[in-house]
Amino acid sequence: MSTAEYAVGTIAACGFAALLFKVVTSGEVQEMLAALIQKALNLAG
Repeated sequence: MSTAEYAVGTIAACGFAALLFKVVTSGEVQEMLAALIQKALNLAG
Protein backbone atom coordinates (compact mmCIF):
# COMPACT_ATOMS: atom_id res chain seq x y z
CA MET A 1 0.00 0.00 0.00
CA SER A 2 1.06 3.52 -0.64
CA THR A 3 1.39 6.20 1.99
CA ALA A 4 -1.87 7.82 0.89
CA GLU A 5 -3.72 4.54 1.42
CA TYR A 6 -2.25 4.26 4.92
CA ALA A 7 -3.37 7.81 5.65
CA VAL A 8 -6.93 7.12 4.47
CA GLY A 9 -7.02 3.89 6.48
CA THR A 10 -5.77 5.68 9.59
CA ILE A 11 -8.35 8.44 9.24
CA ALA A 12 -11.13 5.87 8.77
CA ALA A 13 -9.97 3.92 11.83
CA CYS A 14 -9.89 7.10 13.93
CA GLY A 15 -13.39 8.02 12.78
CA PHE A 16 -14.68 4.56 13.66
CA ALA A 17 -12.98 4.72 17.06
CA ALA A 18 -14.57 8.11 17.78
CA LEU A 19 -18.01 6.80 16.81
CA LEU A 20 -17.55 3.69 18.94
CA PHE A 21 -16.43 5.83 21.90
CA LYS A 22 -19.52 8.03 21.53
CA VAL A 23 -21.80 4.97 21.50
CA VAL A 24 -20.12 3.26 24.46
CA THR A 25 -20.20 6.39 26.60
CA SER A 26 -23.90 7.02 26.00
CA GLY A 27 -26.14 6.61 29.05
CA GLU A 28 -28.19 3.74 27.65
CA VAL A 29 -25.18 1.64 26.72
CA GLN A 30 -23.50 2.30 30.08
CA GLU A 31 -26.62 1.12 31.91
CA MET A 32 -26.78 -1.99 29.73
CA LEU A 33 -23.10 -2.80 30.35
CA ALA A 34 -23.47 -2.21 34.09
CA ALA A 35 -26.47 -4.54 34.20
CA LEU A 36 -24.58 -7.19 32.24
CA ILE A 37 -21.57 -6.99 34.56
CA GLN A 38 -23.81 -7.11 37.65
CA LYS A 39 -25.60 -10.17 36.29
CA ALA A 40 -22.28 -11.89 35.55
CA LEU A 41 -21.01 -11.14 39.06
CA ASN A 42 -24.21 -12.49 40.60
CA LEU A 43 -23.87 -15.72 38.62
CA ALA A 44 -20.22 -16.12 39.60
CA GLY A 45 -20.65 -15.73 43.31
